[in-house]
Amino acid sequence: MLKKITTTATALLLATLTACGSADSGASGGAGGKTDKITMGFAQVGAESGWRTANTTSVQRSAATAGVELKFSDAQQKQENQIKAIRSYIQQKVDVIAFSPVVETGWDAVLLEAKRAKIPVILTDRAVDSKDDSLYETFLGSDFVLEGEKAGKWLTENSQGPVNVVELQGTTGAAPAIDRKKGFEKAVAARQDIKIVATQSGDFTRAGGKQVMEALLRSTPDIDVVYAHNDDMGLGAIEAIKAAGKTPGKDIKIITVDAVKAGMEALAAGEINYIVECNPLLGDQLMDLAKKVLAGEEVPKRVVTEETTFTPEQAKAALPTRQY
Repeated sequence: MLKKITTTATALLLATLTACGSADSGASGGAGGKTDKITMGFAQVGAESGWRTANTTSVQRSAATAGVELKFSDAQQKQENQIKAIRSYIQQKVDVIAFSPVVETGWDAVLLEAKRAKIPVILTDRAVDSKDDSLYETFLGSDFVLEGEKAGKWLTENSQGPVNVVELQGTTGAAPAIDRKKGFEKAVAARQDIKIVATQSGDFTRAGGKQVMEALLRSTPDIDVVYAHNDDMGLGAIEAIKAAGKTPGKDIKIITVDAVKAGMEALAAGEINYIVECNPLLGDQLMDLAKKVLAGEEVPKRVVTEETTFTPEQAKAALPTRQY
């Protein structure tokens, strides 16, 4: 009888331990933590540039390598599409949500919905303008103001006045467009002979850059420098400059941001004069941050990526091993 009671007690104890172990090990964080595998909802801006395509590929590859189930959506550069995608991820009870905001403002309501659902949010590439930073766990991306400063500093050190600059700005309201403009203006402020004579949005696309540059060449006869907020707009500007019978890189100097392969090739060929790098390969860091957040580990509120700058000579040396 005693042996029977002992056996029964042991079985009950093992069952209790097993149940506790299942509850602990089965949770992967977030609202949908039922299995060990993390489910991430990722709302991408779109596919407007070579940079964005490389960024998407990096996230998808890193998720596969890390064993993260990725639910991906393309917002086609529309904020309403991203908000719809995020709400869909909340309904699906994913473990974590990551997204690159189309614009800075207008996110508090949907981020509050995620917070109430206990689903952590990670911002990638672009920040949001919100007074409540508890609505997201961390922001992984570049220092866009610093990128603008690097572009402006190069111009101040490699030009003699007067210098007329036209600025091809990114999507209106987007963090990189706002900050790259701010940083550039700050860097050239000390030079009174450097003037930004026109600023127009090319929406971060090659077609947009070409269209805007064509209009600027007609309306602004004395253009010395083009400052494009990304390579794709700079490449579009090159097409317009050539069509106007001018030589890009010589008649009109060009400064861009990103350092995607097509931009680097134009830099190596002398059609672009200087590129400030913005690294799109954020996938590995994003997966690492997601795992730490879901494990309850403390992460920095701001994670800045490491980046450099390129001259034509440096582009030639870097191109053979360029990943994007």
